[in-house]
Amino acid sequence: MAAGEIMAGMVELNDGYSSLVLVPEKAAAIARYDALVIGGAPVPLLKPGDGTGTSGCQLLVPWSNRISGGGFTFEGRFHAIAPNMPGEAFPIHGDGFQKAWRLASRTDTEAELVLEEGAIGPYRYRGSVTYALQNGTLEARLIVENRAGMRLPYGLGFHPWFRRGDSTLLEAKAKRVWLEDERHLPVGVVPVRERPAWDFDRPIPLPLEWVNNAFDGWDRRATIVQPEQGIAVTLAASPELDVYILYSPSPDAGFFCFEPVSHTVDAHHGEGLTTLEDGETMSATMRLEWEVVETD
Repeated sequence: MAAGEIMAGMVELNDGYSSLVLVPEKAAAIARYDALVIGGAPVPLLKPGDGTGTSGCQLLVPWSNRISGGGFTFEGRFHAIAPNMPGEAFPIHGDGFQKAWRLASRTDTEAELVLEEGAIGPYRYRGSVTYALQNGTLEARLIVENRAGMRLPYGLGFHPWFRRGDSTLLEAKAKRVWLEDERHLPVGVVPVRERPAWDFDRPIPLPLEWVNNAFDGWDRRATIVQPEQGIAVTLAASPELDVYILYSPSPDAGFFCFEPVSHTVDAHHGEGLTTLEDGETMSATMRLEWEVVETD
């Protein structure tokens, strides 16, 4: 999707500093988030597209990442969940990113979108997300309400895709990184200092090798510097989102993902999920703000 192109079914918000394009029918995803730099063309802050595939930002509800073992046991009862994506051996990211959401309300700078009947495995839930622009900053607040008729463990997250250029830098302080096996499931955790190429205590380039790992002990802030665009994006997450997942397949992929989430991978067989009574809710918020930076 070219800059400035709004296709049928999309919703655009604009506060004069940033523009945001949403796609309600494609899982309430963000298709574009652009900085409106004075005297220049809009600068994409996320990898632009139609909100699907490797672009924009998707919502992760009612959990993030993979569940192994064909499902999970909770309070003595096994709940089966089938794989929900082609090529994936395990169910991944819930079903919020696969459903059409409804535009409930909007102004020039704010929109609320709703999923009334989320349903995957034992989960039955209502999801809502509010996107708001203020002085160029984007705030996204995601809420899930348990409607399963029983207690269940829930998780939330956001899945933004960022451009990866030759000089992209990432700063995201964390204490530990979870290692993965060939199935992309966790096989242990080590201090990030034992993996210097993954220690983003200061702004450094992304690793050259494959990365698809969860980091915890995170201070819930990250900065992505894009010198080629003259832009830095700062991501701030609410206390619920105390883990981030970094996905960067290779330097030539042209993108990477920085996902603030509420739990580590396969937490249904570990810990970190939030138990909700029937009718109870949980929420999480992500903020993205940008600034122009000096380039050499």
